[in-house]
Amino acid sequence: MGRWRAVGALIGLSGGTFLYTTAEALPVGLLLPMAGDLSVSPPQVGMLVTVYGAVVMVASVPLTALVRRVPRRRLLSTLLLGFVVSNAITVLASTFTLLLTARMVTAATHALFWAVVVPAAAELFRPALRGRVVAVVFAGGTVALALGVPAGTWLGERAGWRASFLAVAGLGAVVLVVVATLLPSTRPEEGHAARGATPDVRRFWLLVAVAVLATAGAIAPYTYVALFVTEISGFSASSVGAILLVRGIASVLGILAIGALLDRSPWLALVTTVALQSAALVTLSILDQRPSVAVGLIALAGLAFAAFTAALGGLVLQVAPGRSDLAAATVSAAVNVGITAGAFVGGLALPSHGVRSTVLIGALLGAVALVLALSERTIRPASRGDDGRRQQYAPTTAHSAR
Repeated sequence: MGRWRAVGALIGLSGGTFLYTTAEALPVGLLLPMAGDLSVSPPQVGMLVTVYGAVVMVASVPLTALVRRVPRRRLLSTLLLGFVVSNAITVLASTFTLLLTARMVTAATHALFWAVVVPAAAELFRPALRGRVVAVVFAGGTVALALGVPAGTWLGERAGWRASFLAVAGLGAVVLVVVATLLPSTRPEEGHAARGATPDVRRFWLLVAVAVLATAGAIAPYTYVALFVTEISGFSASSVGAILLVRGIASVLGILAIGALLDRSPWLALVTTVALQSAALVTLSILDQRPSVAVGLIALAGLAFAAFTAALGGLVLQVAPGRSDLAAATVSAAVNVGITAGAFVGGLALPSHGVRSTVLIGALLGAVALVLALSERTIRPASRGDDGRRQQYAPTTAHSAR
């Protein structure tokens, strides 16, 4: 396949991660306009995000196993078509029930898309460039949080929340055409990224554990960052958007910078990003009112977590004990478990121990994740005696996922 066609397909796949992340988070910024228009309470609108995440968490593994034989271009094109249609239904929905149903359909396509997009992108280029390719794919999701969601919120506040989802559906149609036109029609089992480069059951499940802990550690403080910067750092409420923008820009830089290190030493990339996140949160948790330093540490934590997600994607392609798409589905589900757990634990600590405790919890969870990541050196490689367990991890079981 030609170089420019491969680059175009990669941009299309990254555009897909941008759109899925934007669509998932849009109700957060449009909470009040959606609640008023649909005559429901803000917590009900919040359920659109909660249910979306729950569907992704539960559906990633079984859906990926179900479509494991479908060629990449056909599958990704179908998923993007489902994305466009479900978001169009969201625009037209007159009841909350129909809106919730449309969101669940979008979430189901999201679960499959994230399971397949990393192996599909890696197949476009030679193995030596995997880290940089994965970084570009994940950059789409990071840019969505930094720019896509704020832009969608801005549009929704001025033209109505339905305009934001209409824009997402329209951009989805463009990405669909790009992917359907440029992505090669290869079978899932054919390419060099179809299975782990150095399969290892133990290291894979270690990676899953690190994914849950480090993600929970990032989300526990991030969920309540607005409270932290106003109550602890002394910023005004109007400054929160600007601080989040700084964090978003740092996240984009982090995910682009990690690619080269990921190609040279994937586990070092993982350890480095978890260590940076933990160090930033530990320092932030013990600070008094030092506003400029707090912003820098919040940005550093965002940079580290964004780079960490790319490191996860690269390591899946290395240690997957079976098919890489099923291994990616498992890691995706693990990340969603971490997101849910982080927000929940932070919410439990907030009323009784204050917002600083959410940062400390994040630092502690990150420290545990770092210890686990460092323990990779002590795990002996999976032996031939593990082959039976690898077969149990095969695509036909529910435990063999992303």
